[in-house]
Amino acid sequence: MPIRLIPDKDEPSAAVEIPLEKSLPDYDLEQMDQPTPRDVDGILVSQGFRDLVDDARGVLTEILSGTGFEITQLTGAICPDHEQVYRPGLWIVLKQNGAAPNSALSAEALTGVRKFAEQFAERLDLA
Repeated sequence: MPIRLIPDKDEPSAAVEIPLEKSLPDYDLEQMDQPTPRDVDGILVSQGFRDLVDDARGVLTEILSGTGFEITQLTGAICPDHEQVYRPGLWIVLKQNGAAPNSALSAEALTGVRKFAEQFAERLDLA
């Protein structure tokens, strides 16, 4: 699973993009590959996807407990593939509490964010 990490240049935060590559029958999300972004929009507004986001928030809150990071955004995303395929995904922004404002995350903090994302994807069986 290609988890994409996008650190903010001047803030102690980073975005994480996780494309959904396999079907998630528990959420009625069966067909992930779509030919256009508009087709992904229909998935992002479905009840199953909203349920996934709700569960994702609970899992991520548990993973981040006591780490000094907080969720500042958790939403759906349209994830393009290099083969003109679009997939729904999760877009997460994590912020490090207590970090100096107007400064980027340290390399160690970014490694932590990647580990949180991998653990999150594993717990939700996204990988």
